[in-house]
Amino acid sequence: MKQRIIASWHNFIQLSKDPLLLGVILLLLLSLVLFIIYPLYKVVVVSFQVNGAFSFRNFTDVLTYSNGYYLKALFNSLWMGVATAVLGTLIAYIFAYSLTRANIPGRRFFNLIATIPIISPPFIGALAVIMLFGRNGFVSSTLLGMQDANAYGAKGLLFAQVLTFFPVAYITLRGVLESISPTLEDAAMDLGGNRFTIFRKVTLPLSIPGIASSMLVLFVESLADFGNPLVLAGAQFPILSVQAYLEITGMGNFAKGAALAFILLVPSVSAYILQKYWVSKKQYVTVTGKPTQSSNDVVSAKARWILFGVCCLIAFFIILVYASIVFGAFAESWGNSYALTFQNFVYVWRVGFESVLDTLAIAGLSTPMAGILGMIIAFLVVRKKFWGRKFMEFSSMLSFALPGTVVGIGYILAFNKHPLYLTGTLLILLLNFIFRYIPVGVQGGVAVLKQIDPSIEEAAIDLGADSNKTFQRVTLPLMVPAFFSSLIFSFVRSMTAISAAIFLVSARWKLMTVQIMSQVESGRIGAAAAFSLILVAIILVAMAVIKLILRLKYHTTSSILSQ
Repeated sequence: MKQRIIASWHNFIQLSKDPLLLGVILLLLLSLVLFIIYPLYKVVVVSFQVNGAFSFRNFTDVLTYSNGYYLKALFNSLWMGVATAVLGTLIAYIFAYSLTRANIPGRRFFNLIATIPIISPPFIGALAVIMLFGRNGFVSSTLLGMQDANAYGAKGLLFAQVLTFFPVAYITLRGVLESISPTLEDAAMDLGGNRFTIFRKVTLPLSIPGIASSMLVLFVESLADFGNPLVLAGAQFPILSVQAYLEITGMGNFAKGAALAFILLVPSVSAYILQKYWVSKKQYVTVTGKPTQSSNDVVSAKARWILFGVCCLIAFFIILVYASIVFGAFAESWGNSYALTFQNFVYVWRVGFESVLDTLAIAGLSTPMAGILGMIIAFLVVRKKFWGRKFMEFSSMLSFALPGTVVGIGYILAFNKHPLYLTGTLLILLLNFIFRYIPVGVQGGVAVLKQIDPSIEEAAIDLGADSNKTFQRVTLPLMVPAFFSSLIFSFVRSMTAISAAIFLVSARWKLMTVQIMSQVESGRIGAAAAFSLILVAIILVAMAVIKLILRLKYHTTSSILSQ
């Protein structure tokens, strides 16, 4: 203990010689406390308060409300989280294995199909379920003639969530499978093992940490999902995130809403900690360089075509979902008249053009700030030693574990009174997006910095450069690919955010995602599809511009879709 105190004091003395660096560290720590920890603290405190005094009454009310209605919502949320994690990871593993080991035809096409849902609003799956399988759905009503089709409830929601989140698991599992040296499978085959035995005893065991990590991430994503349950869950299948939102916006009961958010927070943070501090430490490394191509076929011709067929079936459903959005945007009246028209876009231009500008402004301002702060935090965490470094790393990454509903409620409770009265302003939306998506830059920056030899920066310091100049002239240029990757991801997430943002929008500042939800609730399916199409188009243009800048100025590429 004494040695740690002495080391901390020595680090402080070193930092005091560089006032700018010390100031940046203190400012970042204060910002993380104020805009991540404090809102979370407010949710916890308010959930345990009644008339300003400590009480468990909010939780007892939740447990006894309407014959256990909220308990049912909790069970439904957990059940949906587990089901989404299992099915999403299974589909993702099939895709990843087929593309990395089975050598199926059309691998570029399948990779693109598997990652497209990342750049679209998270509730497009829910919108497509209604358009395809609802009461006036194209498949259920027009093709099959079903009059009482019901797309709402557990089945429709599970379909939408798996479609929305399996790409997250796919990206993780593809990286895991590509890191497993094919020579291990070659050696097993040379020793007489059949293909299924090799998969069962070599490939699958080495994939287990990645599979476990993916399942935990999808479980957290499902619990945090708000858009899909708001559209599809319905009163018969309540979901906890939606019920917390309804308690605050519908009933004005902040205490009960905070209690529901706190209950939702417990499994989310537990799964995140388990994934980050236990599963991630059990990853297996089987290569020291880039994996070589396998000399043997680890997948038989018959199995290859079976996997190809499964991938085609999954791709068909994904294409069907997005084709329905495109067609619906141009349809005169979905479910009644499929005549092509531009009236939906005219309506969007007339009613929602302001929300398009607001969304672009908010995403355009918050994205570079989140990216830069993420890179700075990554640099400090990896390269500098100071008191509070572990806290900075943990708190900056905590947003990954926090459901958007919890964050939105926390910001309302934290910044609804002077001197920090920010409710209804542009600033509260910007701060929410910046600190919500900082983890993307931190994660990418840490990964890059661990591959850069510290002696490069030490040489610059030996030649007389201070920490600021070394970071600007040496470290930051080397982090450019990770920085632009974080920009793309942060921009996409900012453009498609709904769960936290829906609490923070106002009459003055509107978001496209909230407008889309409003159109769905009003039954204007065509307008919602047109809004969604415009939103995806904006994201694709932004991604193309960022990739062009990378190619022309930095002679590299970086994209969530490039593999």
